[in-house]
Amino acid sequence: MFEQLGIIGCGLMGGSFALALKRAGLVKRVVGYSKSPASVEHACLMGVIDEQAATAMQAVSGSDIVLIAVPVAATETTFKAIQHLVTPEMLIMDVGSTKRDVVDAARRALREKVGSFVPAHPIAGKEVSGIEHADADLYHGKQVILTPIERTQARQAQQAVEVWTALGCRVVTMSPESHDAAFAAVSHLPHLISFALMNAIAGQPQGKEYLALAGPGFRDFSRIAASDAKMWRDVMLSNHEELLTQVKLFQTSLQALERLIASGNSEALEGLIDQASHARSQWRMAHGQK
Repeated sequence: MFEQLGIIGCGLMGGSFALALKRAGLVKRVVGYSKSPASVEHACLMGVIDEQAATAMQAVSGSDIVLIAVPVAATETTFKAIQHLVTPEMLIMDVGSTKRDVVDAARRALREKVGSFVPAHPIAGKEVSGIEHADADLYHGKQVILTPIERTQARQAQQAVEVWTALGCRVVTMSPESHDAAFAAVSHLPHLISFALMNAIAGQPQGKEYLALAGPGFRDFSRIAASDAKMWRDVMLSNHEELLTQVKLFQTSLQALERLIASGNSEALEGLIDQASHARSQWRMAHGQK
């Protein structure tokens, strides 16, 4: 059990982590800080945190576990703010959707104390943000990617695995570079496509009329277009190299379908559609997805 959890970023992810740790009996006390005083006050009223912190340093002071749940672009500033209070015994984690930039920021800001940091990416979330949507079940049954580096202390790496496992998560470990390459393909690109699709339809003169006719398939495909704009701006810019590689691969695949439609090649078009359908079915069966 941890004596005190310090939350930096009292929003959906940070608040849900605090609630999950409390419910699991893994922490005695939670101190929270956010740039928005209203969020911290709301978190306290909801019982997500036990004490409001006026600064990030105050949230870290006396904590033996710290979760940084801020936009990835604010990670380095946050590390710099707390650097003086980081101890060799402390476990620090983040929840950022990119990892290589976060690791680089930790190396620069934490320096010799970087061993206390275990980069983490829980594959969980909602289309809505804010502490009011915090949910103790948000992480249960979800996958969490840990990307420890060569200087990460073995004790903290093991603690991180134990914490997420205790919350009902499936833990996977990989390098920051492998993480960013993989999630550019399976997360960042799908969001980019969903944003582009919504803008393409809504931007047409009859866009509203078309959207009024959309059914469950469109609902499912476009769901992630409702995601937080600032968060996804930061994610896409921080992982732009890997994302642009995936964009080019997607464009090649899209153009192949476009050429077959234009030429009326029904047999080849059916073949590519069937190929995609088979790949999707294989993924669903292998990973227990709908």
